[in-house]
Amino acid sequence: MFRLPVLTWIGNAAAVLLGRHGAVTEQARSAACSRQSAYDHAHKVQQALLDAQLPGPDRAQLLQQLADLQQQNEQLRGALRRAIDFPLDRQRRFTVTACALGLSLSQVLVLLAVLLPKDRLPSRATLGRWTQHSARTASRVLAVLDKACRPLVLCLCLDEIFFRRRPVLMAVEPQSLAWVLGRRSPDRTGDTWAKALAGWPQLRDVACDGGSGPQRGLELLVARRQQAAAPPDAPPAVPLHSRLDVFHIRRDGARALRQEWAHAQRLWEQAEKVDRAKERFDRQGTDRRQFNKSKGRKAWAKAEAALEQACHKEQAWQRAVAALGVIRPDGSLNDRAWAEAQLRAAAAELTGGHWAKVRRQLLDRRTLTFLDRLQEELVQAEPDPLRREGLVALWRWRRQSRQEVQAGSGVVGVARGVVAAVVQARLGAGWEQAYQRVSRVLRGVLRASSCVGCVNSVVRMHQSRHRHLSQGLLGLKRLYFNCRPFREGNRKRHCPYQLLGLQLPTYDPWDLLQMDPDELEKRLSSSAVAL
Repeated sequence: MFRLPVLTWIGNAAAVLLGRHGAVTEQARSAACSRQSAYDHAHKVQQALLDAQLPGPDRAQLLQQLADLQQQNEQLRGALRRAIDFPLDRQRRFTVTACALGLSLSQVLVLLAVLLPKDRLPSRATLGRWTQHSARTASRVLAVLDKACRPLVLCLCLDEIFFRRRPVLMAVEPQSLAWVLGRRSPDRTGDTWAKALAGWPQLRDVACDGGSGPQRGLELLVARRQQAAAPPDAPPAVPLHSRLDVFHIRRDGARALRQEWAHAQRLWEQAEKVDRAKERFDRQGTDRRQFNKSKGRKAWAKAEAALEQACHKEQAWQRAVAALGVIRPDGSLNDRAWAEAQLRAAAAELTGGHWAKVRRQLLDRRTLTFLDRLQEELVQAEPDPLRREGLVALWRWRRQSRQEVQAGSGVVGVARGVVAAVVQARLGAGWEQAYQRVSRVLRGVLRASSCVGCVNSVVRMHQSRHRHLSQGLLGLKRLYFNCRPFREGNRKRHCPYQLLGLQLPTYDPWDLLQMDPDELEKRLSSSAVAL
């Protein structure tokens, strides 16, 4: 805002530009401003008159154009907020993928509200229809993929997970972590398990816990295979080896050992409590003969006996754990004769009610089935016993050297490397191929079904976010899991279907859902696609 009127500016300009000598001083005095202000006013008035004579729009027109441009900018900003490249197809893919990951429909709706304006946000019912349609399609696609996987699945790990007291039968191929069975069932009896496993005719090795349902199902499956092979012209029955899960045995043993140490600790604390009571009695200065000293001695005798017993049982349990390994503590390859002797000796020392289940598992012949299979497969990989022993020793040395180098023990690693080089020189020609076969057997030994626990942990996300888990939604999650590439580890950048050996036209789960199942089956049945 001007501090002086416009007429004063004009008067100052007239005095400067047209006034006589002394007019500037008189005008400045009458206008109550300085002479410099009068000269500045004259310059600005003259410049304003020159600008007004230039061609172009006037001030009113420019102000109107500015208002129009501001209105257009506001309209463009609103259009930009609604112009996110998120069409309906991508919204469906986002919803289906999020549900496969374990999110609920309400959570998916919250995430979509971040990306889309309110007028474009789909309803929760629409999200449910999209998910149900994809779940039904996933069931049809999985039926085709499971059929293609039948000749590829040789080993399985079995387990059960419950949704609202209804069991879900779970089976995972251990080497590829392919989730090949996820079926809701009214029960978990042996007949149910036998029907579920009948779809895998090439299955040879199974690891599971000591539950009666899976074990009875395996017995029924073996009986049915033998019955099918009874006619003279029928092919021989595929052998099926059942083994107890070493993972669950070690978990149960660790729990029993914790109970043993907790009992010893309680007795020790009770003995200390008796000693503190005696010290309080002594400080009172009364007759010490009134205090029952045998009570303290008995308490400490019980505590020491419990502590010694816990130490003995821990040593016995460590012997049992060593017997469940592939390599003995002395570095030689484990076998059933040595392992059974160690397990019997350990079970004899693991007394008490909380060790009863562990003793039954240790004395069960199925516990060491993995050693029988290991010896059979090693004989097939390398028939020569001396050369086989050298290859196993070389595998063990290489493995220990890598571990010691990672731990920072470079000297020991170098020494073992020299020994390994000497062993390699004495193995003869073609030892590399034989070593690859032996190494593949040793690395692929199946001892535990803990990989099913990994898949169960993924499925449990649905337990906390979904009231109900339908078979279709379970299949949708199974399809996504088997097509999802691993981010780290030895399986990095490969999905379970790839590691299993199933060659698909695409491993994208959304693309598989868009394919016609009949067309997918034709492509998988061709020799150019399916193995």
